[in-house]
Amino acid sequence: MGNSERIWDHVDARREAYLELSDRIWGMPEIAYTEFRSSAEHKAMLEAEGFAITEEVAGIPTAIMGEAGEGGPIIAFLGEYDALPGLSQEAGIAEPKPLEGNGYGHGCGHNMLGSAALLAATALKNYLAETGQPGRVRYYGCPAEEGGAAKAFMVRAGAFADVDAAITWHPASLTRVDEALSLANTRLDFTFTGRASHAAAAPHLGRSALDAVELMNVGVNYMREHMPSSARIHYAMIDAGGVAPNVVQGRAVVRYAVRALDIHGMRALNERVIKIAKGAAMMTETEVSVRVLSAVSNLLGNTPLEEAMHANMERLGPVEFDATDRAYAEAIQATLSDEDIVSDYRRVGLSPETFEALCDFIVPLDQIGEPMIGSTDVGDVSWAVPTVQARVATHAIGTPGHSWQITAQGKSGPAHKGLVWAAKTMAGTAVDLLADPALLDKAKADHQKRVTKTPYVCPIPAEVNPPIQPRPANG
Repeated sequence: MGNSERIWDHVDARREAYLELSDRIWGMPEIAYTEFRSSAEHKAMLEAEGFAITEEVAGIPTAIMGEAGEGGPIIAFLGEYDALPGLSQEAGIAEPKPLEGNGYGHGCGHNMLGSAALLAATALKNYLAETGQPGRVRYYGCPAEEGGAAKAFMVRAGAFADVDAAITWHPASLTRVDEALSLANTRLDFTFTGRASHAAAAPHLGRSALDAVELMNVGVNYMREHMPSSARIHYAMIDAGGVAPNVVQGRAVVRYAVRALDIHGMRALNERVIKIAKGAAMMTETEVSVRVLSAVSNLLGNTPLEEAMHANMERLGPVEFDATDRAYAEAIQATLSDEDIVSDYRRVGLSPETFEALCDFIVPLDQIGEPMIGSTDVGDVSWAVPTVQARVATHAIGTPGHSWQITAQGKSGPAHKGLVWAAKTMAGTAVDLLADPALLDKAKADHQKRVTKTPYVCPIPAEVNPPIQPRPANG
């Protein structure tokens, strides 16, 4: 208890600086692999706090790592700072109002995610310096979680090879230890090449790449009836072949995201989707090429770490929100449907008689809810090293992920309070790992048992590299 309170004091001592960091990152939203300003802000904080810095981790210009401490185990905190396209939004209001600019927005709360993880790392660094306890702390600034799989590339490059345990979190509407359930995910581009021609005068000479895309989409839609109900497949048109209907489209590109409960299931679905694409090419007498863009593994749980994190949450008590926080959350909830709100409760197995605006409780560790599963590149880290993740209330219950409402709440009172609370939870868990070698040994044994049963294989093909983006001229 005393150790926990001590590390929490170190979090509180630096909280204002990291709330400001979170707000700055919110104000400079950058999408996957273009987070040059955001990563520079994190690097500046690492330098100011006295961390030794490694830049361009795994050859990625926007990935950074800071380390401090001597001897002992290495505890890693995972941070993120990438934004999403199409989610620009004014902060602090309860109506959609995009800001002028590129249209990007922090609609998943990664401005908070990286800031809290770095705050936890800084608190642990200062705690170790004060107590003289052996141990090393690392902060990994991880870009491109949103579809870019940067952590998977970092794992493949060996960036976590000597780490003993990894800790992270994600902004949420309900506070709990993450259930370590996510979908393995591959993103693939299918490029169809046909033959352009005049659609009226010589349609017989054309071979439509757009027809091939449409036939592929139909085929995949028919396949949905014959795949596991837990799997997900989505697509987006990248290049429809032009805007002139009187030209037979000679080239078209469609992007697919294929998700399954594990890597094996994902690979099997990938092969089926590729076969459908080849069939569509045959039917239209076009050619098709397939390019893997990124891929991530499903999350691997770790019972000892999850129990340790939950114990820290219980010692802390729920995030404490005030009347102003609740009033704003109620205004946000007024923009949502009852289904939005109920879905959040069902996710953790709860069916409340009345809706609360903000989460004032901690979901029990053994609470089982309805699986509503996304994907994350934290999954690949969890196969490389014992990993645990928190979900911490930072926004109104029912707020959909990847929404303007998340962006709007990104600098609010609940966001700030949840950020600091998350840092305390993560830092407290790290202190427990360093103070109790038996706990760390149990975590490692749990991890080893899981990976021995199913060894890790990176889901990204060896020939696929991170899609590095050029640094802006004014960057």
